[in-house]
Amino acid sequence: MELQKNNEKIKYLRKLSRRQFRWQQKQFIIEGVRFTETLLQSCQPVEALFYAPKLQNSKRGNALLEQAGEQKTPCWLVSDELLNQLSDTGASQGVLALVNMLDHQLEDLLPENKPALVVLVDGVQDPGNLGTIIRTADALGATGVILLKGTVDLYNPKTLRSTMGSLFHLPVITVKNKLAMIKLLRQNGLKLVIGQPQGGVPISQVDLSQPIALVVGNEASGSTAETLEMADAKITIPLSGKAESLNVAVACAIILYETTGQRNL
Repeated sequence: MELQKNNEKIKYLRKLSRRQFRWQQKQFIIEGVRFTETLLQSCQPVEALFYAPKLQNSKRGNALLEQAGEQKTPCWLVSDELLNQLSDTGASQGVLALVNMLDHQLEDLLPENKPALVVLVDGVQDPGNLGTIIRTADALGATGVILLKGTVDLYNPKTLRSTMGSLFHLPVITVKNKLAMIKLLRQNGLKLVIGQPQGGVPISQVDLSQPIALVVGNEASGSTAETLEMADAKITIPLSGKAESLNVAVACAIILYETTGQRNL
């Protein structure tokens, strides 16, 4: 049976576009074939799948629906037009999924078999930047990401798309009490390393092989003063060109790459 726009399930999906409602219900939406495939391959349960007829026009789409059926995921048919209306991009790939918010704890970010490498995001505002930071942290061996108060919503649709599914590979947690979290990380043996555009120690001269919490700050103003006061080290990427600074996600990637290199050695 095809769901219509006045169906309660459809009305609920529309409400999830609002941040406050998402956090009240502890649920969010992902969309797209690749993202949904990653979700189904993860250990994260899927509450429901909503698909349009065009999804069944491809072998990949049919395989996705078959896998959802094997996992006993409820699947609901909607029209192509209605799914486009529900899509954040306005041009749906034919599928979206309803998912419960992730429930990770700090211990999930602190493995016993290798030095922890946690990325602390301190006030990043652009959803694309945040999603790219999470994706990069996943690719370069970080053990987790912590979003401090003032950072853009993890479940913003643009953030989710930019993670490219890394959200389901890497533990990410959101915290309200910044200072309490930093103190807790220190109690667990992590050093607080803050990236700065200028004035810090060149990254190659800092020991990043030990357990660290790498702080990346706001695009315009960097990390807050209270965070800077707690730093064990302040590091800078030396620039040889004329640009004054780097995009925060790019800077994070370079620092993580240097960290990975030191640890491999």
